[in-house]
Amino acid sequence: MSDAGDLDTAFERVHALAQSRDLPGITRSTSYGTPALKVRGKLIVRLKDADTLVLLCPAEQKTLLMEISPEIYFETAHYIGYPAVLIRLSTIADEELSLRLEDAWRFKAPKTLAAQRPTPALATR
Repeated sequence: MSDAGDLDTAFERVHALAQSRDLPGITRSTSYGTPALKVRGKLIVRLKDADTLVLLCPAEQKTLLMEISPEIYFETAHYIGYPAVLIRLSTIADEELSLRLEDAWRFKAPKTLAAQRPTPALATR
């Protein structure tokens, strides 16, 4: 089991990357006793443990990510059918994690808030 220091270190990376995207409405919170980020009260990402991030996303994106990069993205039986993918933090690069955080924000942000931030060109993905 991870200790609180490991969770804090892992979460600081996630939080710093989310801040670097300058996403409006993001707040630090907790979910199931672990650090989390929410947008207007809706969960977008939380730590499962010091090396596993739970990222909310549409089912189609989840399937695609797991097919393309199974070394990074996966699910356990608990998450089958749930709009979230698990991410191995030790494997994912900061740039890719940053993009996934923005995707999760867009997935859960209210439409009026999401409209304040233009969608990046697909070529940057």
